[in-house]
Order: sequence, then C-alpha cells, then structure tokens
Amino acid sequence: MKFRKILGIDFGGSGIKGAPVDAKTGELLGERYRIPTPEPATPDSVAKIIKLIVDHFKWKGPIGLAFPAVVQNGIVKTASNIDKSWIGINADELITKKTNLLTYVLNDADAAGMAEMKFGVGKGKKGSVLLLTVGTGIGTVLFSKGKLVPNTELGHITLKSGAEAEEFTSDAARKRDNLDWDSWAKRFNIYLQEMEQLFWPELIIIGGGISKKKERFIGHIKLNSKIVMAETKNEAGIIGAAVALRANRDKFK
Repeated sequence: MKFRKILGIDFGGSGIKGAPVDAKTGELLGERYRIPTPEPATPDSVAKIIKLIVDHFKWKGPIGLAFPAVVQNGIVKTASNIDKSWIGINADELITKKTNLLTYVLNDADAAGMAEMKFGVGKGKKGSVLLLTVGTGIGTVLFSKGKLVPNTELGHITLKSGAEAEEFTSDAARKRDNLDWDSWAKRFNIYLQEMEQLFWPELIIIGGGISKKKERFIGHIKLNSKIVMAETKNEAGIIGAAVALRANRDKFK
C-alpha cells in the first residue's frame, strides 16, 4: 500500500465531513461530503456515519480520522465534547471493524496542525511553533523542530487569574458574555501572553473560526512571538488526518 490517496475524515461537534486526499500534495480529490453529527455522538452512532461517508465515496483504501479528544495509540482518553462512552474505546479498531478498512485516528487539533505545518504557513518552520484553533473551544498544537508534541490540552490550563483558558477566552465565551471584539481581544491577549511565557514559541498560528475575523482583534495582540493566521481553514482536519496516516505508515507495514 502506497499511502498516498487517503480518505480524510474530520469528526466535529456539528458535522462529520470527509473527502479523498492526495496526502503528498494536500489536494482534495473530491468534493467534501458532510453529515450532521448524531446526538448523542456515541461510538456506534459515529461509526455508522463514518461508514456512510466511506460508502458515499465507494472508498476501498485507508482512512485518517481527526477526532475531538485525546487519542493515544488509537484509544480515546477524554470526552469533553463527545459522549462519555467513548473513553477507553480503541477508535482505530472500532472504525476498522465497521468499514473493513485500515484506520488511523488522532486528535483533531493535531490533525489541523499537521496540515498547516505541511501545506500552510508553518511549512518549513523548524523552531517551536504553537497553533491554536479558536472556536467553541480552544484546541492547541505544539511543534518542536518540526515534530508534533501530541495531545496538548492547553485550552484547559488555569490562567493566573484562576479562570480556565477555554472558559475565559474561547469564541463561545465571547458570545456567552456578550463581549465586544475589543474586550474579547484583551482576554485573548492575556491567554496568548501566558502561552508565550510558558513555551516561548517562535511562531504562533491562529486557526479555527476566529481566524476569519483577524481585523477585529489583531490590533490588540501584543506579543514577542510572530503571530499569523492559518491557511488551511475548513479542510485542515481532513487534510491533516490523511497526512498523519501517511507520516505513520511504517506502523502498518
């Protein structure tokens, strides 16, 4: 198996979407297909949706799956935004059994980061790079010398103020607290400054829905690190899941 054409799937809170990907170039080989995420998003219900996506593309090759939780060696370890019944499930084995296709599962933020480092603004960067996906929550990805540090959960750190970062400065927090953009940006800057003091990244990449509104907040961000917006956007999870499988293909020989 050459592990170049891979079905990338991104399991999100509102939708599960997929498309075939050329994992060497990052090009989508077909139009994205999306199905609403089931409620509750149990292992069985999600596996059925993934099978529908596989059938839609008449797919016979490997699958890369971006998953909204900490995943270690295919096993789901957390369930902040999915059904608690996922904890302890070997997602690799579950989806492989459901589809009869080789499947590689990784954290969704890690997948987005791998796409951005391979094909986006992180391409060629060998120093310390921190990527943040800011939307309903805050996903975090850390790279050192081009290598992924998997499953970082820096959106859940406690800030010096005592607040949890995600509760304080996600886009959901902005809407919940009815903040104008200036007020929210000041909160975001507090979080970014703490990240900078902890990790001293040479580059910070902002992804997620908030990255589309750069002009609303960027003027309030005061950092030593260079800060840029992500380029891979809505396809990041799909592309990154495929890239991750290809990068780990030696495990499947």
